[in-house]
Amino acid sequence: MARYTGPMTKKSRRLGVDLVGGDAAYERRPYPPGQHGRGRIKESEYLLQLREKQKARYTYGVLEKQFHNYYTEASRRPGKTGDNLLQLLECRLDNVVYR
Repeated sequence: MARYTGPMTKKSRRLGVDLVGGDAAYERRPYPPGQHGRGRIKESEYLLQLREKQKARYTYGVLEKQFHNYYTEASRRPGKTGDNLLQLLECRLDNVVYR
């Protein structure tokens, strides 16, 4: 199973939320990574949706293709797609062992 093995603090700072939990490096530098600071970005609806998707992906440690497969499975099931997706992600063995 593939997973993101890079620095999670950098992803946390980019998304503006502590993905790891109790990350001291994120608490020291709560601003986004990069050399030239934060420029003003017009936040579109697409940007907000993409950030929320990326938060879910990095929180549960899955890559894009696997996340897409979970989404298609959740959309096939009866009920709300978002609730089904979170239920599928929470039932993963690595997530159960981690929590």
